[in-house]
Amino acid sequence: MEVPVGFLATLWSFISFLPFFVLLFALGLLKAAIIGPIAISIIFLGNSAVIIGLWPAHFVWTYFCVARSNRLGLVLKIVVLVSLPVPLIIWPVLGIIGSLLGGVGYGFFSPLLATFEATGKNFWEKFYHCFADGWWSTINGSCTVVQDLTDFCFHSYFAYMDELIDKIPADEKPVDIKLSKLPSCLLVSLIGVPVDVVLITAVALYKSPIMLVKGWQRLLEDLFGREGPFLETVCVPFAGLAIILWPLAVIVAVIGAIVSSFFLGLYSGVVVHQEDSLYFGLAYIVSVVSLFDEYVNDLLYLKEGSCLPRPKYRKKMSSRPFQRNRGDNHNNDLRDGREGSYNLKLTSERSRTLKWAIQQYKPMQVWDWLFKSCEVNGRILFQEGLIDMKDIEECILTGNCQKLGIKLPAWSLLQCLLTSAKFNSAGLVIADGVELTKSNVPKDKVFEWFIGPLLIMKEQIKSLELDENEEMCLRELVMKHKNEKPEEWDDTAFSSSNNVKRAQLQAIIRRLQGLVASMSRIPTFRRRFRNLVKMLYLEALQAGTSANQMGGMLQATQGSGSRSLVQSDDQEKDKEGREIEKIAANDIDELV
Repeated sequence: MEVPVGFLATLWSFISFLPFFVLLFALGLLKAAIIGPIAISIIFLGNSAVIIGLWPAHFVWTYFCVARSNRLGLVLKIVVLVSLPVPLIIWPVLGIIGSLLGGVGYGFFSPLLATFEATGKNFWEKFYHCFADGWWSTINGSCTVVQDLTDFCFHSYFAYMDELIDKIPADEKPVDIKLSKLPSCLLVSLIGVPVDVVLITAVALYKSPIMLVKGWQRLLEDLFGREGPFLETVCVPFAGLAIILWPLAVIVAVIGAIVSSFFLGLYSGVVVHQEDSLYFGLAYIVSVVSLFDEYVNDLLYLKEGSCLPRPKYRKKMSSRPFQRNRGDNHNNDLRDGREGSYNLKLTSERSRTLKWAIQQYKPMQVWDWLFKSCEVNGRILFQEGLIDMKDIEECILTGNCQKLGIKLPAWSLLQCLLTSAKFNSAGLVIADGVELTKSNVPKDKVFEWFIGPLLIMKEQIKSLELDENEEMCLRELVMKHKNEKPEEWDDTAFSSSNNVKRAQLQAIIRRLQGLVASMSRIPTFRRRFRNLVKMLYLEALQAGTSANQMGGMLQATQGSGSRSLVQSDDQEKDKEGREIEKIAANDIDELV
């Protein structure tokens, strides 16, 4: 679309956009008023039932696992056992309040955004979707929220507790604190929490009007100039919606700052224990306010740095001038990169609607790639016999998904590492023409924890210099062996007899399996992998039905006398296969 130039063109663009926005906004509010209470009821009642129903088990099992754990030293274990009632009692209260607020937000914004997201090939199709979209998707999304919380409370929680009571290696020492440091840690934490909460809240409230004005200024510039996310006509109504909702974003940011200030204040006790100094703990209480102020200034593109004092709170901390210069250069590079990439997007890319832009965040792209890779590899392994019907049924019926839930994603990751090493990539080749490097890796702590080890393992694989036959053998070795000792591969087709090379590969495989086991505790992982297993099961049934049909056709060619009998038999098998598929789909929904 051509961007309006001049005052009159810009004014006409603004006036012509208003009727569309008002009508869509009124329709979205009407849909939110109708479907919102249903979504709120599902999320609030469902999450509350899960939290309250499992709370007694969580309370007892948490105490049991902490008391039995060998990973915690005696002093730390006593401190944790004494302080556990506080978080265990607060958890259901916060969970229920959060479910109510989350249900209100989701029930209101989901149908509202769906109204603005209406798409179609022509006017009447878009007009239909403006009214039809947002009803069932909101209800389905509400059920998904309850399902994910159930997975976390029922599966992820107990997996974490089982890890806590696992035996530790002989060379690993339990985590403990010195009894002599405990009074000073508690004292500094008691001082840090109220001080940091008050000061960080004051900074957040002081900067919130600036955030509000700067946000409105940028949104209005994009609206009048049809730039940024509002370049296309279909995206223009989002300008008014974003302007109206921007104060809510500012309020959420302030609330997030207030909540985080509590934990930042508590961390001062950790600094005291790590540095063995009461002074450094008190210095951290003051410095963290300055660090927060500098972070807000960078976020709002204000003057870099902070006017607040920042005393040294680490013994090996870099000196202030060097750190400041380094931070200035680093921030300048980041700012130049952000501005350059943003300007490039304005000139070279077609903007997307709001919901599509949200789905295009890099963490979601990596997450989608992992499950797509598991889907493709699952089909290949099933065709090659490395996954059979017994494995799929065992995963669905008994929940024993060691082969599917751990080894299949581990092989998918290993295949990515092999491809990246083969093409001498600087990062990870996750798809054709898509390379994940340190420069474009998701700026998220969870994905840094996920991507960092993969980059290290890729370099280790590159140094091993595997040939094609060895790479082909790894598929079977990952799926069928425990990979604990190099001697396990003696009777396999792996050509290399170098035990050091074998041990390094087995260590990489075990590390990948451990990484996948940690990821499987994420509720979204469990839900999406359950859908993947369901799809493999249905495809396996279809493959078995097709095989029966092919067998019937081959028998039919052997004699015309038995043709009619075989055809009727084929029809019965075909009908039976379709019935099996329907029954299987219903059984999966009930069992899973």
